[in-house]
Amino acid sequence: MSRIESIRVSDIKPNPYQPRLHFDEKELNALKVSIQENGLLQPIIVRQTVIGYTLIAGERRWRAFKALNLETIDAIVKEMSDEEMMTYAIIENLQREDLDPFEEAMSYKKYMETLNLNQSETAKKLGKSRSYIANMIRLLNLPHSVIQLIQDGKLTTAHGRTLLSLKNQLHIEEIAKRIVDEKWNVRETERFVRKFEATKKAEKKYVEKPAPIARVEQSLKRRLGTDVDIKQVGKKGQIVLSFTSVEEYKRLVKLLSEIGED
Repeated sequence: MSRIESIRVSDIKPNPYQPRLHFDEKELNALKVSIQENGLLQPIIVRQTVIGYTLIAGERRWRAFKALNLETIDAIVKEMSDEEMMTYAIIENLQREDLDPFEEAMSYKKYMETLNLNQSETAKKLGKSRSYIANMIRLLNLPHSVIQLIQDGKLTTAHGRTLLSLKNQLHIEEIAKRIVDEKWNVRETERFVRKFEATKKAEKKYVEKPAPIARVEQSLKRRLGTDVDIKQVGKKGQIVLSFTSVEEYKRLVKLLSEIGED
């Protein structure tokens, strides 16, 4: 059920579920000029409350009216629950296709938390896929400096999603700077990240051995003339000798036999 009314601009409060946090000043100024010349072409949408009205859709138009010091504005008054109002606000902004990706991600997160929904339920209510919702929310895990680069148009959200596989915030910031400086596209970024991760995994696997074991390794290498690897776990371990031919195998066996005879 709805009706059209002329409402005092000062009686209207902004939508607490509005996903858009930033409003372009140039767009607002252009809208103000349009309203002055042509009037309001489309009423805003509000919900009546005990102390006035709450915006559901049309915040740019409402802001333009406030800036022009106009006293009243035409509005469609609708009856809506908090859930319906929140859903409507998100969908209305998504349809404009110029919502900041992080504003969009924050709106999904707040929507889920407020209504106690999981990603699948959120996707169904908003007409999105679960993977799309998940990928958007993941962007919020990026460091603030990288979020700023995306908002400034220096990186894309695809760059951001690729960087998130690194986990370490400092690594993400360092590589994001390189992407901007060296103008990498997403595929170049993916290749670098894969190589970077492989290097870090290899470094993680390498554990510096205690000095006494390292000294024994070096001593045996010199004496036997081959690579020696001592692996110790607790009180147990292994001594691994390397050979690359039958002749080298026989030489090592002979050396070990002579050591045993000593």
